[in-house]
Amino acid sequence: MSKLRAAIKGVGAFVPEKVLTNADLEKMVDTSDEWITSRTGIKERHICPPDKPTSYMAAKAVEDLMQKSGLTPDDIDVLICATVTPDTVFPDTANTILHTINAKNGFGFDINAACSGFLYALTVGSKFIETGTYNNVVVVGADKMSSIIDYTDRATCIIFGDGAGAVLLGSTTSGNGVIDSILRGDGAGREFLHMKAGGSAKPANHETVDNKEHFVYQDGKPVFKAAVNGMISTVNEVLERNGLSTKDLDWLVPHQANMRIISSVGDTLDIPKEKIMINIHKYGNTTAGTLPLCLNDYEKQLKKGDKVVLTAFGGGFTWGSVYLIWDY
Repeated sequence: MSKLRAAIKGVGAFVPEKVLTNADLEKMVDTSDEWITSRTGIKERHICPPDKPTSYMAAKAVEDLMQKSGLTPDDIDVLICATVTPDTVFPDTANTILHTINAKNGFGFDINAACSGFLYALTVGSKFIETGTYNNVVVVGADKMSSIIDYTDRATCIIFGDGAGAVLLGSTTSGNGVIDSILRGDGAGREFLHMKAGGSAKPANHETVDNKEHFVYQDGKPVFKAAVNGMISTVNEVLERNGLSTKDLDWLVPHQANMRIISSVGDTLDIPKEKIMINIHKYGNTTAGTLPLCLNDYEKQLKKGDKVVLTAFGGGFTWGSVYLIWDY
């Protein structure tokens, strides 16, 4: 009998209705559509209403997943939410999502690994399935980045958008599913991509608010270099560990941070563009939401047996790659 593995059994997604285009940003900061497009590949991003939290988008994505997969709220054993924009410090956003969708039989928790959060959560969720502990694990990547972006800072406000995606993990003995993962972290990278205040090291006060220390800070050049190197190295490592080369891949699903990063990763790995999932032009960087949003957008192109590698890099630094074989 084949090894029990976790496999993605369904995907769902949600993005808010409001769209913030490059033309809109031209009216807000000193920038242009040409400047944004040439440096990031982004044309527009979706923005959540101020009165709607991350859990609102995440619950919508889970509802879409349930509608498409036939899952009911009572079927959910575990829900893991990857986010850096939780509704509140506590309670965790995952439990708020469960309450919103009226799921009474399961439990949830959050994972904060910035843009790598979905990879971390997918790996953790897979272990619940592989051990036979639970049958249905929902993994959500969701972020309301507009809530922590300074829209007078053109270095960051052009990049980020809001959105959520969700996948259902179930068991399989077909040989498909989540095969392997390599996750990495280096806290020394936190100086280049972080939020200065709001945690226990620097609690919120009038001074931190006045100094705009509750917004994303990014030093682009070291982040760019580390992101490219981190994703390339873990993609190569996970493939080599499983006796594969990039030629064997059907799909690369890279974190949608910046089109130049995506292109650099693809070119270095010698993966043709038609095998790389790309939707950054529509959504921008939705942090933990980018990977499941890609899977949702490309779902109809995925075939059972496709060899897929997901890879991401985020603040902290965090990075990694997951190798899976599509199961439906």
